[in-house]
Amino acid sequence: MKKEDKDLIARRTLITGMGVAAAAGLAVSASSASAQTRSGFEPERHSLDSWFDELGGEHRAFVDSSTSEGGANALRYASNILTAHVDDYAGGVSDYAMVVCFRHASVSFGFNDAMWEKYGANLNSRADPLPTSNPMNVPTGSNGQNSIGSLVERGVRFAICARATRSLAGRIARSTNQSADEVLAELHANAIPNSRFVPAGVVAATRSQEYGYSLLYSA
Repeated sequence: MKKEDKDLIARRTLITGMGVAAAAGLAVSASSASAQTRSGFEPERHSLDSWFDELGGEHRAFVDSSTSEGGANALRYASNILTAHVDDYAGGVSDYAMVVCFRHASVSFGFNDAMWEKYGANLNSRADPLPTSNPMNVPTGSNGQNSIGSLVERGVRFAICARATRSLAGRIARSTNQSADEVLAELHANAIPNSRFVPAGVVAATRSQEYGYSLLYSA
């Protein structure tokens, strides 16, 4: 091969290499810019979620549940978090904004004893005998010897899924020959203490993280 041809190939190789390096540099820059954009993400705020910020707290935790067993364990987990913070971190329960969510199959725990006495067969048809009071109002082995009342005393808040409540009201209405709207109003008027209805439990679980809450799912 002639010397001129070798020089031409060498120059082309150098230019090609420079082009690849430049392209790689652009890719890295684009990736960095994209990462910066993601890290600077600011979620849109909605008035329905503003209560998350109103709770304050030096620490924030959202304990989510969607089954009967998970609902019972949610009380246990919330209590364990608070107890560990007090015992091992020399903190106080008031340091925490703690929310326990009842949604899907655990939504029944969001209502007081009057509703369980009246609609126990609809709130937990698998229990034998059928319950006549909210089982989470009593310390038991399933909830780690905690209760809704004992957690309320420690400042825990409860989120109740409004969509699951609406579905529950429909089932009760069909089995008792009532108006679904009347049953829904009755359920809303008989929620457990320190609770609020959220549009959807799954939305509350995800939105809580946008307000700095750590999410723990209770199975």
